[in-house]
Amino acid sequence: MEIGIDSFAAFVTDADGHPVGTAQQAMAELLDRIQLADEKGLDVFAIGEHHRKEFLDSANSVILAAAAGRTKRIRLSSAVTVLSAADPVRVFQQFATLDLVSQGRAEMVVGRGSFTEAFPLFGLNLQDYDKLFAEKLGLLLQISEKEMVTWSGKFRPSLTNQPIYPRPVQKNIPIWLGVGGTPGSFARAGSLGLPLMVAVIGGETHRFRPLVDLYREAGDKAGFAPHELKVGLHSLGYVAKTHEEAVENYYPGYAQTFTRIGKERGWPSVTRNHFEAQNSKWGAYLVGEPDEIAEKILRHSESLGGIDRFTFQMDNAGLSHSQLSDSIALIGEEVMPKVKKAIG
Repeated sequence: MEIGIDSFAAFVTDADGHPVGTAQQAMAELLDRIQLADEKGLDVFAIGEHHRKEFLDSANSVILAAAAGRTKRIRLSSAVTVLSAADPVRVFQQFATLDLVSQGRAEMVVGRGSFTEAFPLFGLNLQDYDKLFAEKLGLLLQISEKEMVTWSGKFRPSLTNQPIYPRPVQKNIPIWLGVGGTPGSFARAGSLGLPLMVAVIGGETHRFRPLVDLYREAGDKAGFAPHELKVGLHSLGYVAKTHEEAVENYYPGYAQTFTRIGKERGWPSVTRNHFEAQNSKWGAYLVGEPDEIAEKILRHSESLGGIDRFTFQMDNAGLSHSQLSDSIALIGEEVMPKVKKAIG
């Protein structure tokens, strides 16, 4: 199993949600953390895509290219690329270039995004949410497979025997499909034989098993072998030396962030009881000390029929650069060895 970090390049914030420090400082610290993750042996570091004030990840391929020059072996991925609001040709070119810069370490997770700011920003109709994604995914996969592309669709000008350059180091850049809880998305990933990245940011992880089974069944019907149908899990998490320290560090900023997002979406304010339920034995969150987090990753993997990758999303709780760095070190030094030893 691979283990890594997903980051939204978020600012550290104060108690009122205001950024601490400058954007330059936040970006420099993020690159330091990616380098640290590489040094500590983590398998992947992924950068999301948002178009909001509190995040610096609107051009994630640029961040990843900067990180490529400071790392040696870690895989560098998006988490996710909002493909519905992007040109698949440009997305491929950006990540093919990243693959060249990183000497074959680029990946991407593509999805529709959990926020909708990109649609008005790029002049798109939110009512076309799924149609845009399906069409653009088809084009991206064709570009990945073929140097010369002939294609036509509704939302983009046609291509006729058009070469797409540059080509990556890897024969095919891994393209994961990022999904939430929509059955059709799981089935689509399986029918295309794409690796699946499941974002579980609430509830109990084992309840996603029927959807993961749907993915595997769709892949089997489409003729893909079980080893081709990879499953990744993305969840909120943070590791400290003790459980109490982890919760004390993580909860205040988490409550602040998700209460603010909740106001936008009509959710109730976060409570400590709600957090504790989400962070319980079967809950989706992985906030605690190394032994319990390693055990929880293994438990989640078993409940989903086995996972191939787990990624922590931890920069959504106003944690300091020092706290985030210490957590990355603990994941590399203590959590990963326990997980990898347990699964052989």
